[in-house]
Amino acid sequence: MSGTPKISESEWEIMKIIWRNDAPITAEQIALQLPEGIDWSEQTVRTFVTRLLKKGAISFEKEGRSYHYYPLVSEKECVKSESRSFLKRVFGGAAHMMVTNFLEDAELSEKEIEHLQKILTEKQDKTKTARME
Repeated sequence: MSGTPKISESEWEIMKIIWRNDAPITAEQIALQLPEGIDWSEQTVRTFVTRLLKKGAISFEKEGRSYHYYPLVSEKECVKSESRSFLKRVFGGAAHMMVTNFLEDAELSEKEIEHLQKILTEKQDKTKTARME
């Protein structure tokens, strides 16, 4: 999706917490849910939240004096956008080069290999069907 905002690595940490919550969440609650090893102050969290608001990734509901933040973009949309950007930037858009690179170094279970084979077979079938049309 071309309208998906570009999110920095630090902003991803904030977004993961917002996506994980079923209801809008305050900056204070976000700060409390940061993963171990990320010791940002509530003010630092507010800075990243402000950036995400400006980028259109999140919005808020005001309840009294509190602001409750919620996502405007889905995690799936952002992952797809980031994946496309990475593929283009690192592999010149060549998906087969990226997949080959990852598979050469990855340790996969039998189940994971079967799942990947299924995806490739489905892709192959779609390509064959498209050529016939």
